[in-house]
Amino acid sequence: MKLTILCIGDIVGRPGRRILAERLKDIVRQRSIDCVIANAENAAGGSGLTPQISNKLLSYGVNLITLGDHAFRKRAIIDLLQTSEHIVIPANLSQHAIGRGYGLFRTSKGPVVAVIVLIGRLYMKPADCPYVAADDLITRLQGQADVIFVEFHAEATSEKVAMGYYLDGKVSCCFGTHTHVPTADERILPKGTAYITDIGMTGAHDSVLGRKTASVIRSFRTQMPVPFEIATEDVRMNAIIVTVDVPSRRAQRIERLSIRSDQADSVPYDDDDGRPDYYNNLI
Repeated sequence: MKLTILCIGDIVGRPGRRILAERLKDIVRQRSIDCVIANAENAAGGSGLTPQISNKLLSYGVNLITLGDHAFRKRAIIDLLQTSEHIVIPANLSQHAIGRGYGLFRTSKGPVVAVIVLIGRLYMKPADCPYVAADDLITRLQGQADVIFVEFHAEATSEKVAMGYYLDGKVSCCFGTHTHVPTADERILPKGTAYITDIGMTGAHDSVLGRKTASVIRSFRTQMPVPFEIATEDVRMNAIIVTVDVPSRRAQRIERLSIRSDQADSVPYDDDDGRPDYYNNLI
């Protein structure tokens, strides 16, 4: 038996949510997708996630929602993180952090897909060792999941590549998020793990990482606090599709996708964007 799994790059604000509302269900049907994993840590106003938006993403066809360094940006999500089985925070945050470091989804074919989220330590806020966290969860999930994916939410490409090789043969896929820029290094590693350094973002690409170019340039030039407004033009969904042989847990194929929005504002979507925390580093 084979599973086909779609992993969607960081959803940035309303434009990112809009293209999911517009395109995701058709992609799932046309490509026979068995499970959809999506990073939504920038889905609400460009930083964080709210319960209302998480419910909308699930209604669009997302099965497992992942978060990264902006996991707790919206206070409203804290209570939901204590109970939700669909939302995953980085597993190597403090043991006292609220939320789950892995999520499970039983596909319609029967096999269970697990996703583990790890956060990097180079150029990021302090975190526990991602290698220890990965080993612990992979062992714990052996009797619960048929296929394991790892999302590494990290800044440095070297750290991501190293993690890919460390996990080769231990999981079916290791994919990177956080930088919002897709890399062209998708491949199957020697022991059967699909890998890509970063799958990119889902949002407006006429932008600086989903934000309006003028405001970001002004921030860089002046070194002053500047509102990073969400851009709206050239909306695309960046993602990968991975085909996994379930008995062997080895990946057979990885494909990088960049899908453009067909309709600017014709599809209804949740407009409860949350108030963006403008004066923090939102990128």
